[in-house]
Amino acid sequence: MKIHRSSEDYLEAMLMMREKHGYIRSLDVAEQLGVTKPSVSYATKRLREGGYITMGADSLITLTPAGLEIAQKMYTRHKRLTEFFMQIGVSEAAAREDACKIEHDLSAETFDAICRYAQSKG
Repeated sequence: MKIHRSSEDYLEAMLMMREKHGYIRSLDVAEQLGVTKPSVSYATKRLREGGYITMGADSLITLTPAGLEIAQKMYTRHKRLTEFFMQIGVSEAAAREDACKIEHDLSAETFDAICRYAQSKG
């Protein structure tokens, strides 16, 4: 099943919330992404149906292994691209924003080349 860009963003935000708080709540995801609670409800429904998350009786969200894999991939890309952009002189705010824009569309080949280049210059 092809996962949409917005779903990748939700999964990445969920991972960030888990790392920050130790748990994942819909409200925190909404705040992180700057979206409404109904938007998060719709997204979590789709992600549950796709097998990427589960929700407990306490309404806490858990990433499934499939969801965690996607979230980690996106989060790693985001962090590495942000670091690379800052390394070449881009401000942190612009680097984060630009990384978010391209992390989904960049080929594995190009991402790997950026990582190798940054490592050789770091």
